[in-house]
Amino acid sequence: MRIIDTHSHIYAEEFDADIDQVIERAKIAGVEKILLPNIDVSSIERLHGLANRYSGYCIPMMGLHPTSVGDDWKSQLSVVESQLSQRSYIAIGEIGIDLYWDKTYAKEQALVFEEQLRWSIRLGLPVAIHSRDAIAECIASIRNVGAEQLRGVFHSFGGTEQELDDILALGNFMLGINGVVTFKNSTLSQVLSKTSIDNIIIETDAPYLAPVPYRGKRNESSYTIKIAEKLSEIYNLPFDEVGEVTTRNAERLFML
Repeated sequence: MRIIDTHSHIYAEEFDADIDQVIERAKIAGVEKILLPNIDVSSIERLHGLANRYSGYCIPMMGLHPTSVGDDWKSQLSVVESQLSQRSYIAIGEIGIDLYWDKTYAKEQALVFEEQLRWSIRLGLPVAIHSRDAIAECIASIRNVGAEQLRGVFHSFGGTEQELDDILALGNFMLGINGVVTFKNSTLSQVLSKTSIDNIIIETDAPYLAPVPYRGKRNESSYTIKIAEKLSEIYNLPFDEVGEVTTRNAERLFML
């Protein structure tokens, strides 16, 4: 079984006590790489620490998360941008727009998102997009900047069939699927059945959104197998084939 966890925050303090065991369990489960999106200025040191410790296995992204956009957004963005010339990153992320928690800085979120999309074009890197209650707004920003020059993933996708169609119409974007697809009250299975597994990559968003039967507990990269099992059921494909296809999708998107 081959799996890539394309979106994980296992550098967070929730993993301080047992990170080595978390990595070992991931490797045993077949996880070949873990991609680490940044959050904001305060997370950079932790992100780099884990990426350095597990070089080539835990691979960093760099970006400013939309929920970290506040009064100091200009200074935060400047610090985040400065990192891009200091080391290599797999993607620009985690970036986007979030209108679920707080709409106070909605305008600024869009400005910050579009600026980081321009970094992506300049550096030739994909983007990892956070779009909670804001898929339409994220798509509008992508079109503003230039959809034909961008590629990436809508991380933690949980949208409608129409939103799925709108994302795929951009041409170069995939769907990041995590533990939500296993939740009993989720309609994501039905939505995903309307598209091909060729448009999907697997993620955890650890420590959040642990799949059933771990729902409510700390998530970790080894739990990707539960997501693969659910995708196997949705697409009526062998478990190993789900891992192989989604891994190839990730390798292509992130140029691994």
